[in-house]
Amino acid sequence: MKENYAKWLALILKHEGGYVDHPEDPGGATMKGITLATFSAFKGKPMSKDELRAISDADVNTIYKDQYWDALNCDDLKSGVDLLAFDMAVNKGVRRAVKLMQRGAGVADDGVLGPKSMAAINAADPTDLIAKVSEERRDFYKSLKTFATFGRGWLRRVDETEKEALHAA
Repeated sequence: MKENYAKWLALILKHEGGYVDHPEDPGGATMKGITLATFSAFKGKPMSKDELRAISDADVNTIYKDQYWDALNCDDLKSGVDLLAFDMAVNKGVRRAVKLMQRGAGVADDGVLGPKSMAAINAADPTDLIAKVSEERRDFYKSLKTFATFGRGWLRRVDETEKEALHAA
């Protein structure tokens, strides 16, 4: 839902934190959840880690809005479902988020958010969809080779996001 963007962004930024450059994170250096690669692509030129650390709030907002929220048509999703989709996209990519949402809604999980997928997602009972997708998300994280390092935080994030999404639904 359109009016939820700012509220959900604040929650996601709480989960994402500040600057991180963990050697086991395949995403590399991140600031407020934005990778150096994403920031460089956004700016249209290679950016340094120092420039990433100094990313402006305006750039953070634009990247999250354009590359995650709008890419998932979150303005058109039900309250709670929008948070779930947005958070998944930020944490594991838009295509993976779409696939998990499609599975939860019972349509082919091709990773393309077309009209058929949107209709199925919006027709699904939001509380059932949130619960199904959150469980799929947990299973996905547990399958990753970096689960031993990051798993506890990922599962806490899923739990907190699921709780907030169910409350909003």
